Amino acid sequence: MKFDFKGIRFNVWLYFFGMSATILVMLGLLLVLLIKPYYRSNRIDVINNMSMTIESTILKDNVSAKDIESTSKLAIGNNVCALIFNENGNIVYESDAIGQMCLLDDEVSFGGIELVVLDDANLVIDVLKKNTTISETVPSNLTDVDMLLYGKMIRTKMANYYLVINTALEPAESFVDYFLGRFFFLSFGVALFAFFMALIFSMRITSPIIKMKKETNKLATGAYDVDFNVDSFTEINELASSLDVATKQLSKVDELRKELIANMSHDIKTPLTMIKAYAEMIRDITGDDAEMRNDNLDVILKETDYLNRLVTDMAELSKLQSGNIELTKSNFDLKNSVEEVSELLENALRDKNLDLKLDLMEAVIYADEIKISQVIYNYLSNAIKHSYENGIIEISIRADENMARLEVKDHGEGIKEEALPYIWDRYYKIDKGFNRSLNSTGLGLSIVKGILERHDAKYGVISKEGAGSTFFFELSRDYEDYDDE
Repeated sequence: MKFDFKGIRFNVWLYFFGMSATILVMLGLLLVLLIKPYYRSNRIDVINNMSMTIESTILKDNVSAKDIESTSKLAIGNNVCALIFNENGNIVYESDAIGQMCLLDDEVSFGGIELVVLDDANLVIDVLKKNTTISETVPSNLTDVDMLLYGKMIRTKMANYYLVINTALEPAESFVDYFLGRFFFLSFGVALFAFFMALIFSMRITSPIIKMKKETNKLATGAYDVDFNVDSFTEINELASSLDVATKQLSKVDELRKELIANMSHDIKTPLTMIKAYAEMIRDITGDDAEMRNDNLDVILKETDYLNRLVTDMAELSKLQSGNIELTKSNFDLKNSVEEVSELLENALRDKNLDLKLDLMEAVIYADEIKISQVIYNYLSNAIKHSYENGIIEISIRADENMARLEVKDHGEGIKEEALPYIWDRYYKIDKGFNRSLNSTGLGLSIVKGILERHDAKYGVISKEGAGSTFFFELSRDYEDYDDE
């Protein structure tokens, strides 16, 4: 398998592993940079505490052998060398726990005077009498390690004593090397662990995405039997669910597209065939028979009118869906529009012996009067088409200060529940057995949907199979909501 350096799996692994490595490097640098300053600060605190302990021991009235032993152990335990002089310059206490590194028998600068502490006791005493406490950093003669030279005068009732302590301010290089060696060994183990954990985590994240990519590739070929369901993180699961929904919608759209092509082909081919057939009949057979010729010409005219309506409806629907249609809005009474449309469809109502009942309130709205009348026409003609003979159709308008609602109710065949979400799709037919009508192009409700959505209107249908349907829309009466386009 080709390794993709731009792939999500490699980059997720790289980010997680890089983050872990960066944390280790920063931790290592922090330890390396802090170990010496921390040790230095700690040693100074230790020497201060040690000097106070020695001072408290000397201040006792009776210093026992046990006190001396305890002080020696303290010096050894803290890796220092120490001297205590009395007023005469004699050594009353001496301890050495650092051996050759001790600077008390080397020439050093003490209080600004070059001297050897072990040999120049009187000079040491003079410096401490002037300064009481001395704390200086001097370099070691054996190593690059800085050494602390600490001196203090201890006053007692009987006499004064002079304490000098020397210790390393930095850890021995062997200790540093040992510590860093263990740290790098541990860091290698942690980095190895982070490497594999980042790899596992990246695979855990990307595996479902890779699966969805493969399913998407199948979908691109037109195969809708794909499954995006995965068991992963919440966001990926939600993405998978969205893709499943989108796939179902694409499948339905594709099905409707095929139906549209089939139905449109039929609707265009049938009238063209009839026009051609009747034209040939006029030419070859009925040209001299005026009555038959006129009948044939009526058929041609009807089929031509149907084609014209079909082309007009398709053009209108295309404009609505593209958003290129311009609305000409004005104030008009919805009641008047209903009454005018009812008059236009009187013959269709009479043909099926339908009783039209109107329950209309006056409701002035601000909208495109022609387009809204077209919606009412489609609603009523649809109700006539699906009503049983000798039935009733009811149209009502209800209005308040904010909203006007129109309902067209029939008591006909109704709509199946599973078909309700799709009746607004272009050329969707509830009855899959195709039946072309010269009075309907199959695009009416799609046009209604486009017009009402352009008006930001609420619309819908309430229907039950065998119990009729109620189509409705609601338009706001707040004129400020409908500024001119």
